Amino acid sequence: MKAPIDEAKFGLTADDYVKYRAGFPQSLFTRLESSGIGIGNQQILDLGTGTGTLGRGFALNNNIVTGIDPAIELLNAAKGIDKKLSIETNYHVAHAEETGLATSSFDVVTAGQCWHWFEPLKASREIQRLLKPNGVFVVAYYDWLPLSGNVVRQTEALIEKYNPSWKAGNQFGIHPQIFRDLGESGFHSLESFTYDEAAIYTHEGWRGRIRASAGVGATMKVELVQRFDVDLSALLKKYFPEEPMAVPHRVFTLLARF
Repeated sequence: MKAPIDEAKFGLTADDYVKYRAGFPQSLFTRLESSGIGIGNQQILDLGTGTGTLGRGFALNNNIVTGIDPAIELLNAAKGIDKKLSIETNYHVAHAEETGLATSSFDVVTAGQCWHWFEPLKASREIQRLLKPNGVFVVAYYDWLPLSGNVVRQTEALIEKYNPSWKAGNQFGIHPQIFRDLGESGFHSLESFTYDEAAIYTHEGWRGRIRASAGVGATMKVELVQRFDVDLSALLKKYFPEEPMAVPHRVFTLLARF
């Protein structure tokens, strides 16, 4: 089922996205290179690019990257980060289902941390239109792991208290529905891998990361976010006083061809 993207206003979280959201680990790009993805001089389109965390990893390895996202605030933030790193990505305001980009233009199309926001069939057809012959589509996630009593699960419980409509908690970082979405859309030769790699956060960093999430900053009113943040700060000081924290995360990646 497509998530209610119209209810999540990620442009409101741009500042926290830039400062606090952990990007994909370098180990992911290394593994993708072993499959011939992101090896340099490839035309790569990153759907739902946000602040560019996935696309930027490819750009830093001398690929030609285009990023699209419906939130112009996030794209402007991405441009600022790129400028500091002296790299260049072509950014456009657009949706994955209708990019407006030329047919057969990309060696690789990627979707990092965002497939659940798309209309699967429409997005799949658009991706197939955009890929060059023998091109590959990459879906990637880097999800926090809620385990009984850990900082993730206790944080999620606080989100649920403040935002009862948020139902994305207590997941396990693997996305089996995407296999069906892509298979039924005509993709073949599906290949996946998953592994765990912790993300390192200070208390301030974790609070910022959570404020940037769909269940908090993108959907709660500002006053409620502020109250939530005060409670999260108190929770961290009481139950997880040591800093920095190694917060468990899982990488999930699915490769598909058409």
